[in-house]
Amino acid sequence: MNYDYIIVGAGSAGCVLANRLSQSGRHTVLVLEAGGSDRRFWIHAPIGYGRTFFDERVNWKYLTEPDPGTHNRQGYWPRGKVLGGSSSINAMVYIRGQKQDFDGWARHGNPGWDWSGVLPYFKKLEGMKHGDPGLQGIDGPLKVADVSGRTHPICRHFLAAGVELGIPFNADFNGAQQEGVGYYQVTMSRARRMSAARAYLRPAMGRSNLDVISHALATRILFENKHAVGVEFNFKGRLRSARASREVILSAGAINSPQLLQLSGIADPALLSGLGVEVVYANRMVGQNMQDHLGVDYVYLSRVPTLNDALHHWYGKLWAGMKYVFAGSGPLSLGINQAGGFFRTRQDLARPNMQLFFWPLSYLQAPAGTRPLINPDPYSGFSLGIQPLQPASRGHLTIDSADPARPPKIYPNYLSSAKDLSEMLEGVKFIRKFAQTSALSRVIAKELMPGPAVSSDEQLMDHFRRTCTTVFHPSGTCRMGDDKNTNVVNAKLQVHGVDGLRVVDASVFPTVTSGNTNAPTIMVAEKAADIILG
Repeated sequence: MNYDYIIVGAGSAGCVLANRLSQSGRHTVLVLEAGGSDRRFWIHAPIGYGRTFFDERVNWKYLTEPDPGTHNRQGYWPRGKVLGGSSSINAMVYIRGQKQDFDGWARHGNPGWDWSGVLPYFKKLEGMKHGDPGLQGIDGPLKVADVSGRTHPICRHFLAAGVELGIPFNADFNGAQQEGVGYYQVTMSRARRMSAARAYLRPAMGRSNLDVISHALATRILFENKHAVGVEFNFKGRLRSARASREVILSAGAINSPQLLQLSGIADPALLSGLGVEVVYANRMVGQNMQDHLGVDYVYLSRVPTLNDALHHWYGKLWAGMKYVFAGSGPLSLGINQAGGFFRTRQDLARPNMQLFFWPLSYLQAPAGTRPLINPDPYSGFSLGIQPLQPASRGHLTIDSADPARPPKIYPNYLSSAKDLSEMLEGVKFIRKFAQTSALSRVIAKELMPGPAVSSDEQLMDHFRRTCTTVFHPSGTCRMGDDKNTNVVNAKLQVHGVDGLRVVDASVFPTVTSGNTNAPTIMVAEKAADIILG
């Protein structure tokens, strides 16, 4: 099996590369995906990620190591194992990030990755019929929907509360400024999820120069004299290999890309020697610099109906299912991330440091090990959540075996920074301010979690250490930068110390972007495609 390019991973970035690198017809491209088909009802139904959240058929279902910052709890990290990757099982929120994020990337030694350098690629990928052509893409492959006219009525109380607190209403978080409260835009079209597979991969799969092999687990990169020449992979229980005459490109995500580099001999020699893996290039930074957004939710009993009332009873589910199947409308046609915002916890800050989420439902009584978004609590309820946007804490991941099927050990190191601890405390106190506004307090019957008894700083910190969870944005584990001693790839996304190998996914982020990470991951892949073909 010989190709010009081999792409490992058909996730958010891999799907983009598969399309763009095969588009001219001049290059042969192979995509290896460990998961299977994305043709599943609960992948395409917008609220279906509540069902795929624990579905091992489409999800790696990673667990972190016990983490001191969260009372030694193990975190659950769902990651897409399916065509489309995590874009097939995420909450679909489309957020570019802040201008300062990308200007910071450039200052880290990555020319061309500042805001002016990445904006054309955001515009290239975006299909925003409602957008501003001067700022946003209108006809790009990734359709982004404005669902503000279809959200649950209780969202209006949240927005009014934000304005009451002095946070302006913002009709477009991806417009001229991010700060404000408003409705989230989502990657959706015609009441169906717009994953990277739907936007990029499916339209390209008919090309004769593109092959996609699913259920193919990459086991190692093949090298000749520090030049990547192919990939070994497990397919149907047998080891096979494919060769790349131009490049091997890792787009396996922030967990699996560094894992595969380590398995292939690009890592800390002390780690590899203990596992019997031959060192190809000594780079101690592979798997380091891990960043993630950490969130916490407060739950309220509502005086007015919420999505709980529409979806708790069996007849409500039946009616919602019928409306979705026959009319493409109703609760199943939207996710639960309907409203939210970005704000500064202190006015001396130069930019928003906190993201808000408002969910018009609650599921406190969900059985352990499930996330049944269409089986919420048997009473009217809603949730308010926050996540600090620019965490200072850094974690890492490492293989502990030469077995490619064994998951790596993940050490998030959450809340290890005093800055993160302080900002989380400021964030949860702000949730309480929201609940005390006249706009929101009139619809609140009671705070269910954590409850009014939790009030001191110590109690608040103890609560969020016990309940906080990932917001599913791991990144930075193959950091991009010019110094080969402190980074994994350069500004062209080429792996330091070897030839013929790049990494293109969220693992290359020097710092996690301020918001949801799917949009910037797709942007990175669009820009990478031009770099590679150039």
